[in-house]
Amino acid sequence: MPLSETAPRIATEARPAPSGRLHYAWVVAGVTFVILLVGAGIRATPSILIVPWEREFGWSAAQISVGIALNIFLYGMIGPFAVAVIERFGLRRSVCAALLVLSAGTAATALMSAPWQMVVLWGLVVGSGTGMVANVLGATVAGRWFGRHRGLVLGLLTASSATGQLVFLPLLAQLAVGQGWRAVSLSVAAAALLLVPLVALLMRDRPADLGLPRYGEAAPAPAPTGGINPARRALAGLAAGLRSRDFWLLSGTFFICGASTNGLVGTHLIPACIDHGIPEVTAAGLLALMGLCDLVGTTASGWLTDRFDSRRLLAWYYGLRGLSLIFLPYSFDLSFYGLSLFAVFYGLDWIATVPPTVNLAGRVFGEENAALMFGWIAASHQVGAAFAAWLAGTIRTGTGDYFGAFVAAGILCLIAALMALFIGARPRVAGLPEGAGLKAA
Repeated sequence: MPLSETAPRIATEARPAPSGRLHYAWVVAGVTFVILLVGAGIRATPSILIVPWEREFGWSAAQISVGIALNIFLYGMIGPFAVAVIERFGLRRSVCAALLVLSAGTAATALMSAPWQMVVLWGLVVGSGTGMVANVLGATVAGRWFGRHRGLVLGLLTASSATGQLVFLPLLAQLAVGQGWRAVSLSVAAAALLLVPLVALLMRDRPADLGLPRYGEAAPAPAPTGGINPARRALAGLAAGLRSRDFWLLSGTFFICGASTNGLVGTHLIPACIDHGIPEVTAAGLLALMGLCDLVGTTASGWLTDRFDSRRLLAWYYGLRGLSLIFLPYSFDLSFYGLSLFAVFYGLDWIATVPPTVNLAGRVFGEENAALMFGWIAASHQVGAAFAAWLAGTIRTGTGDYFGAFVAAGILCLIAALMALFIGARPRVAGLPEGAGLKAA
């Protein structure tokens, strides 16, 4: 057939929308949005349980923060291995297994009575489960299924983690006050379990499984055959990253990102509000407002990442976040309105850093390795979050308030703004293993 006769058909395949048929990439993205939403809600749940555990068991904030820090640490550290596992065993099977682990782990927490049990269940088990359904899952889906509008889709998927707080935390806070914290544990267990049949029915591993191209492209990409050992794949990516200055800069800024979001505000804002006489449900509403604002801010960040220099975007995001955190301790003196102003301003910037960070990882390491390398960068995010969760709890136990923790985090964000400007466009880093499974992102 002459080339001129094939051109219209190729154009139709590249833009399936005009035919009236929804590209299946959007179905996979929608399912992924719900998975990330529920996973983030479960990961954030301990923030509303700190005070109930203090009251019932007499545990200190420092003791509880150990379990939460482990939870946050694994939420990020599992990421690069999760990418490799997904490449080896597929999206559907990997996500279903993670949701079953989450459901079992959170249900078992209703029976705990000692601090070590809280560390094992909420820290080790739930942290590992949520790590499989963290932002690296969104990066993997966006890379596999979208050739066009990838930044926008990644922004939407990333925003779902903050939306998880919007959906879950106010309801769970009311449930904790009315029915007790054990009802909260059983509720999030049920939410994870209910997702399993949805994922089994609708999730697909790759567009090629359905004979489709990625959204916005003309021809289906062949699915890789076979695969290498997931641990070897992940560790080889880390070894390649450690040789790159840009990897250290991206990881360093993301360490500060985690310390200033999940670790500090996501974990300790509710106890800080209670310290200032603000009820739990009202404080959870502030986190929900942040989640709503972040849904807008991170989606917009994805759109901006498709169009502007990611380094400059990161500098703006970290700089504005630093100013908002320095303002936070003083906002308590301005009543609930001061906190509402902080929630809106800070919420717009909550995790807007993810789309430009993933974009820069792709530029440095190649698109086919972006999800894996972002997994290691995200691990540093959760190391920072874990460190801040533990340190802020220790500061509160020692001084009686969070003032020093909030101001220190703000200063770190201003430093991250400067670091972001030094992330250069370097040649692709060599050293990742060649062969089947490499181009799974």
